[in-house]
Amino acid sequence: MRAGSVVLILWLVIGAFAAAQRHYFDDADKSCADFGTLTLTIVAGPLNYFGVNPKVHCETPQPSK
Repeated sequence: MRAGSVVLILWLVIGAFAAAQRHYFDDADKSCADFGTLTLTIVAGPLNYFGVNPKVHCETPQPSK
């Protein structure tokens, strides 16, 4: 169990590093798509360095008039 926890933490740290290299943490105004892309990049972890470039496209519903 301990080795699995260490691997998981390293996986997520590498993903966060990849997101930082792509400047996903820089923008203060985040949309749903930006947050989704950031999250997927972190979860993808080391796969980011093998060509995985996850993107999320979503639209939030507009308020009725």
